[in-house]
Amino acid sequence: MDNLFNNILVNVSNDITPQSAILTIVIAALFGAVIAFTYYKTQDDEVYQKSLAVTLLMLPVILSVIIIFVGSNIARAFSLAGTLSIIRFRSAPGDPKDIGFIFFDIAAGLACGVGLYGYGILFVLALCVIIFAVTKFGFFEKKKTRKTLKITIPEDLNYQGAFDDILEKYTEKYTLTKIKTTDLGALFELCYSVLMNDGQNEQEFLNELRVRNGNLKITLAVAPQSIK
Repeated sequence: MDNLFNNILVNVSNDITPQSAILTIVIAALFGAVIAFTYYKTQDDEVYQKSLAVTLLMLPVILSVIIIFVGSNIARAFSLAGTLSIIRFRSAPGDPKDIGFIFFDIAAGLACGVGLYGYGILFVLALCVIIFAVTKFGFFEKKKTRKTLKITIPEDLNYQGAFDDILEKYTEKYTLTKIKTTDLGALFELCYSVLMNDGQNEQEFLNELRVRNGNLKITLAVAPQSIK
């Protein structure tokens, strides 16, 4: 056991030079900046987090310095396991792509820490190009959007089939998911799950519904389960 710790300390003291440490930090910072910029340009506005972009800039530097300091393969394995274990303690469960970017950062920092700068550059550039291509060309995106339609109607209007002709005209598929009374029973609220047809004018759709329901409240919103 004493020999193990002595070997670790010897490796730490002998392997590190100021020049190699500075080079590693600079390259890791460049990797972090490229990855953070990729995240900034490809993430949707509603889920973009500035704090995560800053973290993506910092993480490769932090990880590469940890790898340099620990030196030996055994210690490196334990330090990497500890670094990976903190990921699950993130406070906000953001977009699933966030975890992918964090692992991207970790891989880039690890490449810098072990001195594989060339492979690190190739890996970072290749994956960034792939992310930009997937975002730009819309790979894996659903072409149609499922939305929630809520229509308020007076109690004397028979809701059975009252809007079927309009829904068939503007939607590919629709389902009446919920009916509830409002305003002390004087009104009904119909909740539909609808899959909109491509290129349909939503304003015309809502106007036709307003004529049918007596110009009462209508809400059309993206369903929570929709995937962009």
